[in-house]
Amino acid sequence: MGSNRTELTALKNLLSQADRILETSPPLPENRTGACRELLGTALALTDDLLKHSTTPAALMGSKGGSMTAKRHGSEHYRQMAARRKTHGGGRPRKSSD
Repeated sequence: MGSNRTELTALKNLLSQADRILETSPPLPENRTGACRELLGTALALTDDLLKHSTTPAALMGSKGGSMTAKRHGSEHYRQMAARRKTHGGGRPRKSSD
């Protein structure tokens, strides 16, 4: 089971807070601060990518579109619906010119 969106957002917040702490702290010897910030930047980019590509169960169900309805009713159902839309305009009745 994949991570859900709230967990990924929490991870991104933690990584960005750690990056801000390193940004404002005095530099560590042997360029450790720069290396840590580079790794955190990579982790933030990966988290952003995972957030962008994460889908919810509702979105997966919605991706079916009308395929289940088409399987249930057939193409004739859609043909009849289109014909009704063309002949019965709907909406408010026109005002009478009295």
